[in-house]
Amino acid sequence: MPEIQMPKLSDTMTEGTLVAWKKKKGDQVSAGEVLAEIETDKATMEWESPEDGTISEIYVQEGGKVNVGDRIAFIGGEGEEAPKEEKEEKEEEPKAKEEEKKEEKPKKAEQPKEEKPKTEEKEEKKAAPPKTEKKAEPEKPAPKVERAEEARVKASPVARRIAAELGVDLSTVRGTGPEGRVTETDVRAAAKSKPPTPAPKVPVAVKAGESARIQLSGMRRIIAQRLVESLGPVPHFYLDIDINAAPLMEAREELKSAGEGADAAKITVNDFVLKAAVQAAVKVPRVNASFDGDAIVQYADIDLGIAVAIEDGLLTPVIRAAQNKSLREISELTKDFAYRARNKRLKPEEFQGGTFTVSNLGGMGIDSFSAVINPPQGFILAVGRITNVPVVDDCDQIIAGHRMSLTMSCDHRVIDGALGAEYLKELRHLLENPALLLV
Repeated sequence: MPEIQMPKLSDTMTEGTLVAWKKKKGDQVSAGEVLAEIETDKATMEWESPEDGTISEIYVQEGGKVNVGDRIAFIGGEGEEAPKEEKEEKEEEPKAKEEEKKEEKPKKAEQPKEEKPKTEEKEEKKAAPPKTEKKAEPEKPAPKVERAEEARVKASPVARRIAAELGVDLSTVRGTGPEGRVTETDVRAAAKSKPPTPAPKVPVAVKAGESARIQLSGMRRIIAQRLVESLGPVPHFYLDIDINAAPLMEAREELKSAGEGADAAKITVNDFVLKAAVQAAVKVPRVNASFDGDAIVQYADIDLGIAVAIEDGLLTPVIRAAQNKSLREISELTKDFAYRARNKRLKPEEFQGGTFTVSNLGGMGIDSFSAVINPPQGFILAVGRITNVPVVDDCDQIIAGHRMSLTMSCDHRVIDGALGAEYLKELRHLLENPALLLV
């Protein structure tokens, strides 16, 4: 059985935070069973065990940060134990002793002998046996210049590595090894005795009149980085339209009254919007593109990103080849992605990539907004809520109507105003004639 290492759960992940263990040392696990919660640079997700067996060792405590590829646990088969690290210590200790002896011998030879009268020497020999004769201890040789830590604390390489993983300051650890050498056992004991590291997502309590500094989670750090990368280098411009949402409402009511199938979940207005966004991109394929240095890459498939708000940020699961999916399939995939995103069960490959994104805040009461493009995508579509407003009909009569706001944020290097307008024109036509989305 292999050692279990910190997995690379996103394309930009270099380290992960082990938020919580779902199993403890000694527990049996099966492949596919949830083993731990890991925070990446994009999300906190449940991670499944890659092996069957028993957890015989846990190397990283909750709250610890680990580089991708570093070991975090060992899952052994029946009767199999984790490799003992003490062997490495034992191999290093004799070498250290030999080096110390070699360095001490010259010092002893160089120590000057004091001349004493013969009478005093005889009295000293009578007072104590030669073997127990006390000599002034020579000063210990200066340690070899390897690292700053070596000059301060004697510790085995294993102990140093474990201390780095668990965030233990070696200078505060009392060594129990030979000549006060700090061992792995000493480090682990010190880690247990210190206050536990708070989980990254625990909110900081702020008293009235006081401020607080809240450490960024991995997700919030990458969101901040991506926003700067987007709004800085990417030249945004925005196109707004209001559509007549009455036909959408009517189509929704017709499906509801028809029962939508005994086992089928209801199709929402957002599902119609997603299907229309895909179909409009089929009609105007040049918007399904991204900027790539000295070229524009136009994608054959429409990989639709769906913005899903979660506790600590935003995830965009992707419906692959959405142009080949029906309205019902898009609806079911959207609900499944949203549920698993909020319950930390999405797989990394399910929220990477995407050729454009749709973000809908209408359900949260937002009339309209402008979204930030997710590089390297060429645009993002922001969807507001449906509002009841007075409108003028074809007979110039003022009647009650339903309107919905849509804002298209475009990368001007990929999409010009005329091209964006062409896409929105097609989108309006589909949403105001929703029967076209059912075929």
